[in-house]
Amino acid sequence: MPEERFFVLRPGERRPGRVPLPPGFGVKARTHDTEGRLAILENQLDVDIPPHVHHHADEFVYVLEGEMEVDFDGATHHLTAGMCALLPHGVPHAMRNASQPPARCLQISSPGGWEEFVEDMFEAGPVVMKGGHPDLARLNAIGAKYGMEYYD
Repeated sequence: MPEERFFVLRPGERRPGRVPLPPGFGVKARTHDTEGRLAILENQLDVDIPPHVHHHADEFVYVLEGEMEVDFDGATHHLTAGMCALLPHGVPHAMRNASQPPARCLQISSPGGWEEFVEDMFEAGPVVMKGGHPDLARLNAIGAKYGMEYYD
């Protein structure tokens, strides 16, 4: 029944998950909340996201505050508050913060699973970082289950 899945979140609230996420990540709708259709997260872009591809999920990013850059299909796009981008599955892209304080955005992934990848990544702890940069081999080992692939 749809009313069993209904919920309201107040400002700053997030859906509980399997592992605690740092303050810059707020899950607003989990994959199981939407019967697998999508996942919605509010993210602060504290770390640049290296080039990667989602083999299964489309990603929609809406900038709430600040500025960010998205590299997509050989071009860099500068997004400011109120702008958005649809990143179709199968096409490599990267994201960078371009403001202080860091950009804050709403991210919708369809189908869902993104919050589960993020939980797995944070559960793995600092091993996903090597010398202050993402350890791509470790990220790819975690992301394989979700159809994610990172590269240089």
